[in-house]
Amino acid sequence: MIISSEVRPLTFTLSNGIRVIHKQCQGNVSCCGFAVNVGTRQELDFECGIAHFTEHLLFKGTTKRHAHHILNRMENVGGELNAYTTKEETYVYSFFLQEDYERAVELLSDLLFHSTFPDEEIEKERDVILDEINSYEDTPSELIFDDYEDLLFAGHSLGRRIMGKPSCLKKFKNQSFVDFYTRNYFTDRIVFFSQSPMELKKAKHLVDKYIGCIPARIQQDVSVNNVPKPQYGVRKMVNKDTHQAHVIYGNKNYSLFDDKRVGMYLLSNILGGPGMNSRLNVALRERTGLVYSVESNVTSYTDSGVFAIYFGTDLKQTDRCMKLVEKELKKMRETKLTAIQLHAAKKQLYGQMMISSENKESQSLSMGKSMLHFNRYDSMEEVVRKVESFTSESLLEIANEVLDTQTMSLLIYK
Repeated sequence: MIISSEVRPLTFTLSNGIRVIHKQCQGNVSCCGFAVNVGTRQELDFECGIAHFTEHLLFKGTTKRHAHHILNRMENVGGELNAYTTKEETYVYSFFLQEDYERAVELLSDLLFHSTFPDEEIEKERDVILDEINSYEDTPSELIFDDYEDLLFAGHSLGRRIMGKPSCLKKFKNQSFVDFYTRNYFTDRIVFFSQSPMELKKAKHLVDKYIGCIPARIQQDVSVNNVPKPQYGVRKMVNKDTHQAHVIYGNKNYSLFDDKRVGMYLLSNILGGPGMNSRLNVALRERTGLVYSVESNVTSYTDSGVFAIYFGTDLKQTDRCMKLVEKELKKMRETKLTAIQLHAAKKQLYGQMMISSENKESQSLSMGKSMLHFNRYDSMEEVVRKVESFTSESLLEIANEVLDTQTMSLLIYK
């Protein structure tokens, strides 16, 4: 397969420990932002939801800006500000015209390093997040994924809901956020990512000017959080009074640093990826009409991971759907892919990756995450080589490790 050559991102580390990755691209639109190795996982037991809350408050006031100044700074020139929190990371970034690159870098550095967490904004944003939680509770097809991880990682911070619990959120005050920020936002846990037509020399000058001047805060305690011990073979049914059953069936997956995760991604794509020809879509929708949507996906964390199959169906059809799912899983465990099937599966995955790489937002965030955890960014050619290294035999081995119905856990909303 021919992969077009791409411009390799350039990387360097500032004297304060902040790592930088910049990719020169075509077009008039630029994107830059920060990836921080801080998420739900860094919360203490009484801080459930504070990582996500802190992300919201970064936009609500700094030592030199009020919330409305922040809101208008990029919007007034047609740009966008965005942020989100995961179990292990926080991202704050912006899209804008190339001519506003300096404006964006200055604003983003102000948000990340000079936020003040104003009391009046805490009260307003608390209500916003509580409404967000209520809205989420009304969306069982999304909520079930959080509850499934809580089931899999019972008692561990990795299983917590990112938005947190109302009982915890109501107790947070200014000092709560100051303490969380001070304990977690170290410069050596931060990556600045950038994708712009701007040449590296000029971009580096602006990065040095606005980010290089930030005082170094190096994490002294480098101890690793307790490794989660996933539950196996758990079965749970929750009465949600929904008009249909929502089902997740899954298992522990490989971590970010396990090479097998790439093979599992390939298997998941065959089983229930976005293609209409995925095995589960054909079995549960095309042939039988039992579901509207069915999918499988993999998530990899730094020391663990999650594999999950999701579908929604009529309550009376749950058992029939489960039998069809298990039938497909059995095929994956017992029957090797033929040479033709393996080639087709890899080609489909390559196409999906190439299309995704054309999305500047997706690629920029991927650069940030990769630099954060691996201190590098793999080119498309390197990713393809990793996928190509998997044979039918090695994929069969992975299938038997992850798709074992004896160890898989089940969560049903009914």
